[in-house]
Amino acid sequence: MVLMTRVDCRLLHGQTAVSWTSGLGADCILIANDAVVDDNLRKTTMKLAKPAGTKLVIKNIEDSITALNSGVTDKYKLFIVVESIEDAAKLALAVTAVDKVNLGLVKTREGTKNISKSVNILPEEETLIRKMAEAGIEVEIRQVPNDKKIDAVRAL
Repeated sequence: MVLMTRVDCRLLHGQTAVSWTSGLGADCILIANDAVVDDNLRKTTMKLAKPAGTKLVIKNIEDSITALNSGVTDKYKLFIVVESIEDAAKLALAVTAVDKVNLGLVKTREGTKNISKSVNILPEEETLIRKMAEAGIEVEIRQVPNDKKIDAVRAL
């Protein structure tokens, strides 16, 4: 069961590993990212950051979609972490079990507009957020589980 998909440019770190994993009651974290799969240093760092007793799986986006749609992940209380809104949209629009996307930290880049204290989006990301929402996917903004949910579409 997919509990939530979080967009965080840092992927797995203290806030994500501890606050979100325990707040959601997750027993497995899936890092869905094309670059990390081939980066041994980043993979090692994430393995060190994962909470004890929690399974960590690192797959590229396409393999993540295949695994999620195959049912092999159904036995887990799964927390998915992606690096970008684009990756979140790819997953959410291809996997019916992904029905909640949390925007946690999206850095300022050239051409972005700020929609919350930690989320900065490009025009094409705004389009993806709207597309996910139109598909019935809840897109929210929160840094930590105890924060009040902000509807991402309303923040646009």
